[in-house]
Amino acid sequence: MKLQAAKNHSRFARVKGTHDTLPEAHAQWARIAAVAKQVLERAGAVQLTPPIFEYSEVFTKSVGESADLVVQKEMYTFFDAGARSLTLRPEFTAGVLRAFIEHGLYVWPSPIKLWSIGPVFRAEKPQRGRFRQFHQVNCELLGLDAPLLDAEAITLLYQIFSELGLRGLVVKLGSVGDPEDRQAYNHYLREALTPLADRLSEASRERLRLNPMRVLDSKSAEDQAVVASLKRPLDFLGEAAKVHFAQVQAYLSDWQLPFELEPNMVRGLDYYRRTAFEFHHGAIGAQSALCGGGRYDGLVEQLGGPPTPGVGWAFGLERLLDALQQEGALPTGSVRPLLYLIPMDEEAVGEVAKAAFTLRRHGVVLHAYAPRNPGKGLKEADRAGAVLAALRGSRERAHGSYQIKELASGAQFEVPEGELAAFLRGHQARDHEANTLLR
Repeated sequence: MKLQAAKNHSRFARVKGTHDTLPEAHAQWARIAAVAKQVLERAGAVQLTPPIFEYSEVFTKSVGESADLVVQKEMYTFFDAGARSLTLRPEFTAGVLRAFIEHGLYVWPSPIKLWSIGPVFRAEKPQRGRFRQFHQVNCELLGLDAPLLDAEAITLLYQIFSELGLRGLVVKLGSVGDPEDRQAYNHYLREALTPLADRLSEASRERLRLNPMRVLDSKSAEDQAVVASLKRPLDFLGEAAKVHFAQVQAYLSDWQLPFELEPNMVRGLDYYRRTAFEFHHGAIGAQSALCGGGRYDGLVEQLGGPPTPGVGWAFGLERLLDALQQEGALPTGSVRPLLYLIPMDEEAVGEVAKAAFTLRRHGVVLHAYAPRNPGKGLKEADRAGAVLAALRGSRERAHGSYQIKELASGAQFEVPEGELAAFLRGHQARDHEANTLLR
């Protein structure tokens, strides 16, 4: 009721397409970030965080003239006081590679594995799973054109989702071929679809002009009916791209990573080459793609760096949280307080505060900020979810001790104030041993 009242009296609301991450959600966000960090850094990845905004040319140069982000004006672009055009990052890859070039990271031993986490911004129509500010975990593997690197990139992503407890995954694997394969396929599509353009949606007619492959990605039933009988990108792969794609599949099969071939796999960004992949989860609605990625040989050179092949991916935290929630795999709540200190007189208020500062190296320690009678203090400790409560009053002061109560069992102990830290360590060790035996 108090939260509702506060909302009703607020003069402001969040911007459409953004959301507030409330306290109860932060444990979930932290869990995803921790698992991603662990999986990626075990594989030798290091974290790189580019700025939230870049010179606009970093993005326009990388995504290409025909990419959806440019055509649909989804980038947040503005001018600074020096009349320079700046853009909030709509994705991580361009900024990460700009930093990779600027700081000379290309001299590191290959492959170079870089990962990032943070907000990205796109001015698109908000809907389930789509926001104007959202958050991504991003990974780039650079320096090798070997199919093994493609397979490793896909496997790392699969390991993150699996370790988070996500089970209903569908991995879709395709290839957009080499630039000449893509050019040949786009030429074929223009010839095949131009006579049928009046049957396409307005968006697909624009895509036909700029990037015909994107027509295949349309969600319009009318568009899908038009393209149903056409050849697919896989039909136009050159020999080198075919061999590469077959080797990626062989690695994934050998590692027992399940995948489905997707003949219609396309990419809206011009820099993609050869391997492309998506992870889907049907429980999050019509927009079922959790993430996507692929190979982008040539992009580093396009941004002014030395020829450097690469493969990468990104997933949205908001979509992943949605999928985890549908499976009941979200972590709940925050860390449980180990100890709640209760002062029973004015002098004890400062004493328990000092004790809390000292004991917090052992876990979450909370305290009341004003004197409490034992009954009220213990109720507060229980509401806080504490494992232990500690009472301090004139009697305890005279004895140089604290009265400790284990809230689950009701067991009570008198612990000398100089032995509180040792008592907490011992309690944690016993609790850990009990949990291990139960497992």
